[in-house]
Amino acid sequence: MIVVHSFFKLDAVDFQQAPTRLGTLSRPDCRPLNQFRSQVLRFDLVDVSLWRGACSRVHGGFLMGTLKRFSVILAILGIVLLTASDSFAITKTKRKATTPTRTVTRSEAQEAEARLKEMGYPAGKVDGVVDGTTRSGLILFQKWEGRKITGRLTRDDLEAIMTATAPAPKDTGYKHVEVDVDRQVLLLVNDEGAITRMLPVSTGSNKQYREKRMSGLAYTPRGRFRIYAKLSGWRKSPLGLLYYPNYFSDGLAIHGNPEVPHSPQSHGCIRIPMSAAAAVSRVLPVGSIVLIYDQQGWVSAKDWAEADKLKRQEASIR
Repeated sequence: MIVVHSFFKLDAVDFQQAPTRLGTLSRPDCRPLNQFRSQVLRFDLVDVSLWRGACSRVHGGFLMGTLKRFSVILAILGIVLLTASDSFAITKTKRKATTPTRTVTRSEAQEAEARLKEMGYPAGKVDGVVDGTTRSGLILFQKWEGRKITGRLTRDDLEAIMTATAPAPKDTGYKHVEVDVDRQVLLLVNDEGAITRMLPVSTGSNKQYREKRMSGLAYTPRGRFRIYAKLSGWRKSPLGLLYYPNYFSDGLAIHGNPEVPHSPQSHGCIRIPMSAAAAVSRVLPVGSIVLIYDQQGWVSAKDWAEADKLKRQEASIR
């Protein structure tokens, strides 16, 4: 038995016209159409042909048209239900087929440490134990490669490490420092163009600040600079303490700080880890060249390096 409720809105015009056009039908099963507004239409599919013959007085075949429309509705509902069940079955199959990611084994972690060390990243002892030094190397690798910075060795990171190439400086042929603002890393480069050390940094946040009666834009300038002054130990500045500062532009310095977040957060200085500040200061005498750049471009300082070389040669002759 099929039940058709009035909310299907089968034919509002026919409902309104039926009482005046049709009147009362002769067969008991064919009740007056003016009762259909509040009652449910019931059809027995087996007796559709008999029912149609008995109700032949219905003008225009209203009820048969209704039955056809309802059949279409049933067909559409069937297709929707079949599609939904198939989609559910496919999703369920995919979920069952998905296997959990295997954790990195100690031998694999040892291979990752060896590869990090080979590429110039700090890795500590190559023993398969992911300690603080290994995590520092992982963070630098993730920064350089533009990966999510976690300091953890996942299987995806392992695969990336094993297929990656070693970092390379923008400029070569002379000793200098490079600061990649996009990657938030610092490179110490020797005369041969090799990277001797990599460090995480935090540069200017590019936000306006108002602190300690001072205000301005927290910006780290891009371009080529020289270290023009430096101090050992702590230095008190208007905006805070600096550890082993190496000044390169208008009071801005490369200096140690207890907090070196992964993103730009400073007032404009270049923060480096406290543990590396003294060692970096020793290899950056006054006059050292500093290149600071981002994806917008960079400026070489080879002409500066050549000029410095000529001065040294002239000084040796005298």
